[in-house]
Amino acid sequence: MATNETNQQLKRTLGPLMLWGLGVGYVISGMYFGWNLGLEKGGALGLAVATAVIILMYLTFTFSYTELACAIPKAGGAFDYAVRALGKDWGFLGGMAQNIEFIFAPPAIAFAIGAYLNIFLPSIPVLSIAIFAYLAFTALNIYGVQAAASFELAITAVAVIGLLLFAGSALPAVEWKNMQHNALPNGWTGAFAALPFAIWFFLAIEGVANVAEEAINPQRSVLIGFGSAILTLVILCLLTFTASVGVGGWEVIVFPEPGAAPTDSPLPLAMAHTVGQGHWLYRAVAFIGLFGLVASFHGIILAAGRATFEFGRVGYAPAWLGRVHPRFQTPSNALIANMGIGIVALLTGKTAEIITIACFGALTLYIVSMVALLRLRRKEPQLERPFRVPLYPWFPIIALIIAGLSLLAITLYNFRLAAIYLGLLLVAYVWFRLTYAEPEAGA
Repeated sequence: MATNETNQQLKRTLGPLMLWGLGVGYVISGMYFGWNLGLEKGGALGLAVATAVIILMYLTFTFSYTELACAIPKAGGAFDYAVRALGKDWGFLGGMAQNIEFIFAPPAIAFAIGAYLNIFLPSIPVLSIAIFAYLAFTALNIYGVQAAASFELAITAVAVIGLLLFAGSALPAVEWKNMQHNALPNGWTGAFAALPFAIWFFLAIEGVANVAEEAINPQRSVLIGFGSAILTLVILCLLTFTASVGVGGWEVIVFPEPGAAPTDSPLPLAMAHTVGQGHWLYRAVAFIGLFGLVASFHGIILAAGRATFEFGRVGYAPAWLGRVHPRFQTPSNALIANMGIGIVALLTGKTAEIITIACFGALTLYIVSMVALLRLRRKEPQLERPFRVPLYPWFPIIALIIAGLSLLAITLYNFRLAAIYLGLLLVAYVWFRLTYAEPEAGA
């Protein structure tokens, strides 16, 4: 029995700085690509309003989620919180939504990595680069969380420096008239259509909670790492949005030229508008952007492995997913399974749709987590809570309302993808109900 428990335990090696690196790293690719596609839907004003609402959601959600992560520092994150507060069915919903978010976000980023490197290595197909990235970073995560987190911290620091370099060079060229030009091209409905791209600014920040079980002092480390990560990301979001749109209007960073398809490289386009493509700043920002993509890709793979591992460890998924590597003490089976699903998704080539499905999973996770927090306060008032969310119950209620309205809005604009998402949940739930066996008493 002791040996079995040992085979299911993760190694504690992470401190606050590592958790900050993971939290920022999970998200930072959203500053470098993807968010600008919301400008086509809502214009500068529409995306700005959507982003302001989403920032409020993430601030209130993050501090609420930190209470849960410090009180219940387990690898399953939202899954573990929901099971404890609401029972196994809600736990399944929260855990499956989390798995969908974390498994479907990396393929979109992998394709962006492949497309970016293909510019410098045109002889290598985009898909081949993307698949190689999956293999390499899955192997790194299997090798060890300390090595994975150290690598994540290093590339995240470079990516943050790149954003500060971009903002410092572009902000002097910002003019208010550029922010006002054609600011609401599709009316206020465009702000609702822009919501998924505003979420992309911060998607997966909650992944910090999934490595709480591997934190040296989870109650202290998660609070410091999680809190500093969300504050860093809010500042970077505001700087990036203003510096990008303000240099020449939103069309400049969406369309490389009139009539062209929307771009995934808004920052280089802004730099080209201010200093020209031959300038060293243009080349530096374009190159460092790759670090941002790699940081998020690698970090979300890490979080996804922990989420799937916990699902298997407690019997909500095949038991082999819940085993750790005997030598490296990492969730190798879960990491390999997630890689397989990710590569299949990558082969579809539907990156924008994959991002939207990941957003469905994220918003469902946020809703279930906030309900779990409110329920736990009533159900277990004596539970040790090293950190308590400020302004309770308003913070979790605000996060819950915004997440619910955002889920409704995204559903209205993406009926087909909503049906696919619900189908995934339904098939998985049927499998769960048919195969799940309650653990024996005293087991």
